[in-house]
Amino acid sequence: MQTFSLERVDTATGRMLLVTDDHGRLRALDWEDHEPRMHLLFRRSYGAGAVRLREVAPASRAARALTAYFDGELDAIARLPTAAEGTAFQRSVWAALRRIPIGQTISYGTLAARIGRPRAARAVGLANGSNPIAIVVPCHRVIGANASLTGYGGGLARKRWLLAHESRRSK
Repeated sequence: MQTFSLERVDTATGRMLLVTDDHGRLRALDWEDHEPRMHLLFRRSYGAGAVRLREVAPASRAARALTAYFDGELDAIARLPTAAEGTAFQRSVWAALRRIPIGQTISYGTLAARIGRPRAARAVGLANGSNPIAIVVPCHRVIGANASLTGYGGGLARKRWLLAHESRRSK
């Protein structure tokens, strides 16, 4: 069984759950009102009962960087180390997400093309939806081909807020 640290961090979009391992790498970042989703992703990735979360006070480098991001230092989260479990395809999508510049959005099709799989837009969408590390792995920056806001694990209101926050601050 693996034990990870769980911090609860208050943000402008609600309290977030920040999960790190002993090396300070982010394993999950989600909103408290989506905690069951986070546990489901852990079960899918690690197996039932394979992860224990130890609650700690929010003091990690990741917690400080997340707070700075919400305070307007958008690049504070850019270099945070992550270690999400997933398939090779999912990890390639998540790595490509981290290369989307702050303040920009792209479509699922464009993201698929960037990873060399131009016909895999739907699979990219599924990998995007399985991303366990919100904001730091910026799946909120992916929109529909017609520039519409599409689904987001944290809810469309949060996606809209994050995109506006990044757009305002990146100019």
